[in-house]
Amino acid sequence: MSYLWVYLVVDLWFFLISLLITKVSFRRQVMTTSKKIRFLFQTSIFIAFVELLSGQEVPDVFGPILKPDLDVKGELVVVLPPEEIQSYINKVKQASARDPEWFKEFSAKSKPGIPLPYDEKLGLSPKEYQEYRELWDKREFKAVAPVSLRLTKVGDEAVGFRWKLRGSGEAARLSLLSYLPKEDVVVSTNGKMARLEDIDAPAESILGAWKGREWRFEEETGLSKVKENFAIGETVDGKYGLVVYRLQDVSSAGSLLFDKRMVIRFPNPDAK
Repeated sequence: MSYLWVYLVVDLWFFLISLLITKVSFRRQVMTTSKKIRFLFQTSIFIAFVELLSGQEVPDVFGPILKPDLDVKGELVVVLPPEEIQSYINKVKQASARDPEWFKEFSAKSKPGIPLPYDEKLGLSPKEYQEYRELWDKREFKAVAPVSLRLTKVGDEAVGFRWKLRGSGEAARLSLLSYLPKEDVVVSTNGKMARLEDIDAPAESILGAWKGREWRFEEETGLSKVKENFAIGETVDGKYGLVVYRLQDVSSAGSLLFDKRMVIRFPNPDAK
């Protein structure tokens, strides 16, 4: 908007100068020069405006739910089903303890974050399984803490541009991540996260129906296995944006050494 005001002021200045000049020959000379200067000024304004727009063009992986240099208020959330569901979960745990190998294989065939399909070996009758699914459908988002997010572009053409999603409060760890558009990777303190298949979660998934983009870093040493995931997207109804992050470190013996996870939900600024 500042460019437009400068342009209008300069344009008015040229017009007033032309009115004050009375000698025709001199006026024509000044007007010719004024037109040249005005053309150069308009061209420079246009180039600067184009550079401003192109420099702030947000990669598709973030848009349209995040705007550059705009603070977005959100919430760190957890998903909680009704307490009554715990009795059904306990029955499934007891059944899995009776045949752990079968349960491990059966679970591996199912998509994560979605209730297991029915099987009599789960320890639930068809009626109980239906009641379990009905309770699952009543799950709700519960706010744990307020957070804010800000998408910024850093770097230059010499070293390469990158985008950072700066977070406050419980989301501060996200500030350690950078997105490199040319490579389509997310970089953390652990290394580069590779792009995975896009998320297209159904309504029965733990976060509900949503679509997004995901990256993952994995590294296994003789001592432990590190897995880091980052995903961003929006709910299918277009009302909310979602950021999902998890960092997990498991020892070679299978013990959980570190497990940091967060789900952030924030209003979509373009939602109607």
